[in-house]
Amino acid sequence: MRKELKIMREKNRWLIALSAVAIHLSIGSAYAYSVFQNPLSETLGWERSQVSLAFTIAIFFLGISAAAFGQFVEKNGPRKSALLAAVLFASGIIGSGLAVSLGSLTLFYVTYGVLGGMGLGLGYISPVSTLVKWFPDRRGLATGMAVFGFGAGALIAGPIAAQLIGILGIASTFYILGVTYFVLMVAGASYIAKPPVGWVPKGMEPGTVSGGKYDIKGTEDLAQLTAKEASKTKRFYLLWIMMFINISTGLMLISVASPMAQEKVGMTAIAAASMVGFMGLFNGGGRIGWSSASDYIGRSRIYPIFFAIQLVAFLILPNINNVIIFQILIFIVLTIYGGGFAVLPAFIGDLFGTKQLGAIHGLILTAWSMAGVMGPLLVAYIRDVTNSYDATFYIFAVFLVVAFATSLLMVKDINRIKAIKEKKLSEKVS
Repeated sequence: MRKELKIMREKNRWLIALSAVAIHLSIGSAYAYSVFQNPLSETLGWERSQVSLAFTIAIFFLGISAAAFGQFVEKNGPRKSALLAAVLFASGIIGSGLAVSLGSLTLFYVTYGVLGGMGLGLGYISPVSTLVKWFPDRRGLATGMAVFGFGAGALIAGPIAAQLIGILGIASTFYILGVTYFVLMVAGASYIAKPPVGWVPKGMEPGTVSGGKYDIKGTEDLAQLTAKEASKTKRFYLLWIMMFINISTGLMLISVASPMAQEKVGMTAIAAASMVGFMGLFNGGGRIGWSSASDYIGRSRIYPIFFAIQLVAFLILPNINNVIIFQILIFIVLTIYGGGFAVLPAFIGDLFGTKQLGAIHGLILTAWSMAGVMGPLLVAYIRDVTNSYDATFYIFAVFLVVAFATSLLMVKDINRIKAIKEKKLSEKVS
């Protein structure tokens, strides 16, 4: 026991953070999947909708696994959880190469979709809670680093994958990437560990936690509810719908970004792959930028802004032929996609309190699984039927109108609850 504590005391928390980033960068490479879209269709003769389905399955299992593996992570710790995530994710990627070599679409669904998706979900949740414990004085920074790593994974993977496909072929690319991700994730998992009980950084009093701006503002949660109680409220379902549409919109673009850019504005395969990489950068940057802005703007106000901006972008995009403007609009939407994920946990705390925030978060993340089914499949189907991506933008614009209206209903419901609480307080005082 003493030896274990000594080892943990000697660990550098910044290297713990780097380990978490290594894990998230690896699994975040899934956002570069569109780079494989055209090569898989052209080489193996698979339909676009069939190729998109693998990504859909992966995101579905990501959301399900993130909720299902929660107790596993708590019981077994971050190291074993991250190691299992490395095995699952790397097996899925390497197995995808085998599926391509055999020309088996079914095996591709099982490896990339099911195995890879489970690795995504477990890898997503494995390091985050531990990272927060190592940074009690900088919780926002700690979680920001992790989610940025996940969002920015495509920045590295997109261009590299495109180059490897051109030189070595699709199957070999999957083999190389799978081994690389395994090494990175195992390296991260090998160092990551929980801090000793009661550990705090130098200069910080034991037993204290820095709440940052939330403590300074004295923000009061609307209620302190259990997951079961929260799931019976109107605002739970309003938030689920908002997240479902925001995630569907982002995943729709991520799943077809490369072929869409080549077809719509004439970008080359390499240039489109680079754009996919930068989408990862803006996805990650949005997670830090928008979550920071929500501290000042307010979570209930940030979501109507999200949907208004996306609605304007989706009404403009069908009429755009300029490469620069096209990319700018796509990048803006991706910042909002990432920002929605980053703002969500804090918004859940505002709405339902912290009594069972993790459990409520898991329930809301089922929207991720459902969105992973609808977004990519719908865009692929519309493209096959209309032979164009333009109709997709208009259809998703309708969804964004629904999301905007839902976010306004959320604001109205929040104000109603606040008014009731203020009335009860005034009656109690009088």
